[in-house]
Amino acid sequence: MKLSSDLKAFSRRIGHQFNKPELLVQALTHPSLSSPTRADNQRLEFLGDRVLGLVMADALLAADPAATEGRLAPRFNALVRREACADVAREIGIGDVLKLGRSEMLSGGRRKEALLADAMEAVIAAVYRDGGFDAARDMVLRLWGDRIANVKSDARDPKTALQEWAQARGQQPPRYVEIAREGPDHAPRFTIEARLESGESARATAASKRQGEQAAARALLARMEGREE
Repeated sequence: MKLSSDLKAFSRRIGHQFNKPELLVQALTHPSLSSPTRADNQRLEFLGDRVLGLVMADALLAADPAATEGRLAPRFNALVRREACADVAREIGIGDVLKLGRSEMLSGGRRKEALLADAMEAVIAAVYRDGGFDAARDMVLRLWGDRIANVKSDARDPKTALQEWAQARGQQPPRYVEIAREGPDHAPRFTIEARLESGESARATAASKRQGEQAAARALLARMEGREE
């Protein structure tokens, strides 16, 4: 199998030349386009998630030999969670080369965070199967770049951090309310409000409910912690 020109350009962006090009094609094929003769990327995504986890765990241990498990865990979670994978996927243009079914394409699949994150993990697995662990590790470290060195010690998920803040002060967990939805179906914008039992709230707008909840939680937590300083 020979890669198309756009996939050759993508291979150059990730810094890996495939001996088995079919692995890259599979990694970029969404289940909406799968068939008995065309494998999708779900199995590779499953493997890539594990490869990414091992690479990041090893990199964090090497970067901070004195860190305890309690300090490493939130950093690890920040580097491997869906948002981080999707951010890297956007930087290398995975959305432009994803192979999608018509319905998924029309619904804005090339911009969906979940699809981008899954494809990123599948590409990691494709490189692992094509070139071995060293090739996959080198690519991951190169693409994640300064994220590893700059990940915050307290890199908890914003919703988790806000919930812990509230519970530590005897409050119920925060509530998240969809205030508005705008834009076409293939590119919606959600406005989400995070609310504390004590009455404080903060709003954020994002391309998905999940992103909106995270952003609203982050804004509300920053506001509440600022008042305590």
